[in-house]
Amino acid sequence: MPLVAAAVCPHPPLLVPEVAGAAAPELADLRAACDRAVRGLLAASPDTVVLVGAGPTTGPILPPATGTLQPWGVDLDVPLTPDQPDRGAVLPLSLTIGAWLLARHGVPPRVGAVQVAADAGPAELAALADVVGAGTARVGLLVLGDGSACRGEKSPGYDDPRALPYDERVATALAEADVDALLDLDPGLSAELKAAGRAPWQVLAGAARSAGGGWRGELLYDAAPFGVAYFVASWERV
Repeated sequence: MPLVAAAVCPHPPLLVPEVAGAAAPELADLRAACDRAVRGLLAASPDTVVLVGAGPTTGPILPPATGTLQPWGVDLDVPLTPDQPDRGAVLPLSLTIGAWLLARHGVPPRVGAVQVAADAGPAELAALADVVGAGTARVGLLVLGDGSACRGEKSPGYDDPRALPYDERVATALAEADVDALLDLDPGLSAELKAAGRAPWQVLAGAARSAGGGWRGELLYDAAPFGVAYFVASWERV
């Protein structure tokens, strides 16, 4: 049973104060919730923390690897591990934010990263969950993913009446550590609602199922401040 805990966080670049600028206080509650979730993850004393988030392809990214926030107007590079010898591979935004969140708390001896394509199907996600759960090391997952981007006329995906029920279903599943509900999320609907978290959440669900035992969830944040649903949650074994 290598999976010992998980934290779920969103990955908007505005989470980083240097990117948000004057708007940074607007996401202070979200930032604090993410910090709380990461502290809970690290309190489980994992041997390895694996970041899981959306990317252009599906598969692991081995260190060294570095993300950058230059596309969002800030000359800030974020290494996957602080002591890596060079820049290495390129981290997508989701994993860049994940590495940034970890760096705020110090990092465990080992950090890994897995990117998941938006169109990844059940077989790919199940294989990733098995990879995450392989071995005997105690693994903690930091899962990065946003909910729908269609919560209102000013949202990136405009207003869609299906967005709120979708997000409420995700929020309940994360709060209750409901593996089945996450695995049942429809890929087509998720894509239409621009929910970048669907595939990463399903990797989490598959890994939790593979690990066996019971899980307790706690929802620490649930809001859509810019028309995009952001969730923060902690999962722990019971």
